Amino acid sequence: MMDKPLVLAIDLGTQSARAMIFDNEGELLCKVKLAYPPHISLKRGWAEQLAETYFDTMAAACKELPAELTKKIRAVSVTTFRDTMVNLGADLKPLRPVIIWLDERRAECKKPLPFLTRTVMKLIGMHEAVEVQRRVTKSNWIKENEPEIWQKTEKYVMISGYINYRLTGVLVDSSASQIGHIPIDNKNDKWQTKSALLYPMFDIPPEKMLPLVPPGQKLGAITAEAAALTGIPEGVPVIACGSDKGCETLGTGCIDARSASLSFGTSATIQFCTQKYVEPLQFMPCYPALIPGKFNPEIQIYRGFWMLNWFVNEFAAKEKAEAEALGIPPEELLNRKMAEIPPGSDGLLLQPYWAPSLKTPEGKGAVIGFSDAHTRIHLYRATLEGLGYALIEGMKTMEKRARTRIETLTVSGGGAQSDIICQLAADMFGLPVYRVQTYETSGLGAAMTAFYGIGIYVDMYAAASAMVHRREPFLPDSAVHAVYKRIYEEVYLKLYPRVRPLYSTIRRHMKESIK
Repeated sequence: MMDKPLVLAIDLGTQSARAMIFDNEGELLCKVKLAYPPHISLKRGWAEQLAETYFDTMAAACKELPAELTKKIRAVSVTTFRDTMVNLGADLKPLRPVIIWLDERRAECKKPLPFLTRTVMKLIGMHEAVEVQRRVTKSNWIKENEPEIWQKTEKYVMISGYINYRLTGVLVDSSASQIGHIPIDNKNDKWQTKSALLYPMFDIPPEKMLPLVPPGQKLGAITAEAAALTGIPEGVPVIACGSDKGCETLGTGCIDARSASLSFGTSATIQFCTQKYVEPLQFMPCYPALIPGKFNPEIQIYRGFWMLNWFVNEFAAKEKAEAEALGIPPEELLNRKMAEIPPGSDGLLLQPYWAPSLKTPEGKGAVIGFSDAHTRIHLYRATLEGLGYALIEGMKTMEKRARTRIETLTVSGGGAQSDIICQLAADMFGLPVYRVQTYETSGLGAAMTAFYGIGIYVDMYAAASAMVHRREPFLPDSAVHAVYKRIYEEVYLKLYPRVRPLYSTIRRHMKESIK
């Protein structure tokens, strides 16, 4: 019996790098996961890391893979977290640490947007939202605070482009990886021209960006230098991949508009696959899918399941100690205790807008319904339910805009490993929730792209059919879903419009107090 073909999928997450070898039936044969050193935080809310750290950690993870498998791999694909850019100088070496996507610094943007852009945005009620996104664009902060760095920047590339360059010596990246605050025209798969309406938000000259190719195409091959650092054989092709969320969507088999992918990771998202370009919200871009020519509309809840880490660190010292004694993660113990709280958290409800977005530019959270009967476990459950309500709202918005109906859900990310959370999702959405054979779905999607790129599969649909194996679904409890449906419609949807003016007042008072 002939050996099955193997590929190496490299997944750079926000906190760790994973090197994984898959076969062409979707079996994860081995995995090495290494955490990065703590990120650099020169000021509160700042988050930076050396670009070299990401490559070095990834290379170390690859070197720990079994040599007898590594020597058999036929291709490599790299998926990374999003919205994190590298300033490369004329020698194509990093000029400064990268500003990680979760960094909270803001540019001042004193120079107004062009008259036409301002006028159009005001007419459609998006002026404030666009200004918020302009201020969170990290290149704008660099231009204001480190103009000498920006002047020396020869190329401004995604972390994926930097990693691929270090592996191949060729500065080119996948169009499906270009997700962030950059002037990309996703609909037409090219960089925006200077005449584009929203180009002034970023104002990055096209010549500073790198060439793009569709996912599945060969970017280059492992160089002798990269081979020595990683243990990957020299000459192995590196295949254009896509972002981590796009890989998760593909890796769970969401290849049409009837199935949506829930990502329970540091950032919580809901995403599906469409034939046409459909903005999930007006002027919010629709991302390129890993299936060439298709798109992934997405709604993102910033700092999604990161909120659970925050909860553990701030409120769950007792559970952390108990979990350590039991030899389990604190989240698992909290999930068990949460299951004893009734749906709706005994009237406690959380709105998870902890960072600004296009739809919620004020970007604050709220918790209502407190009473002396509530415990920190109630707050933990209310946090999970709040994330669920926000994702439901996102799904319904995208269904309406795409004129489709989601029939099934898939789950990825750390939270997807919990049966309790998967059942909670099924009950809240009122839909079947599926897991696949591995929770490393981003790596699986990257492996599928690699196999397609070297011709093992004729297209991504064939790769999904052969490599994605869904398990028995979590089915919704109709009575529990009815409870959540009432809370969602009668309370949750009414909360933000009513507290939004208060958020504006809070923001004004904060600015005045700083002065």
